[in-house]
Amino acid sequence: MSDNAYLVKADTIEAMEGLQKTHFLNDNAKRLNKSLGDLTGLSGIGFHIIEVEPGHASTEHHMHHFEDECVYVLSGTATAYIGDDVHEIGAGDFIGYRKGGLAHSIENTGTETFRCIVVGERLEHDIGDYPRAEKRIYRSKGISWNLVDFDNIVEVGGNAGKK
Repeated sequence: MSDNAYLVKADTIEAMEGLQKTHFLNDNAKRLNKSLGDLTGLSGIGFHIIEVEPGHASTEHHMHHFEDECVYVLSGTATAYIGDDVHEIGAGDFIGYRKGGLAHSIENTGTETFRCIVVGERLEHDIGDYPRAEKRIYRSKGISWNLVDFDNIVEVGGNAGKK
């Protein structure tokens, strides 16, 4: 990234190879990721064009405790799982995942490549839950991420250690 990069032209985006990603908790969650925000030095939000091939998920089913996230569908069809609800989605649909809201994921159940824009906050810290895997992740900038099983989480409340 250059300090002067404010504009990324369409032909540059189209020519980008992108980064192949597989989610560490879901071997079937495979996507091609083009992180456009990174190219222009955005640090408070992530802005990505992702592509998911038929039969694959975009990520492991999850929710964020502190970060908002949203998806705008460019092309293809898929199934969005939001909490216990199942929704068929396609081009022009928008999903807003609010912080502290329902767990969510998308699976390409169509027959062509599913393309969408994903935008999310990039706070100094976040906590996320993976309810299907029964795991929680703790993330802080500059510190390694920590993953724990739900069974090992001890809730101590907001007044822990106070007399």
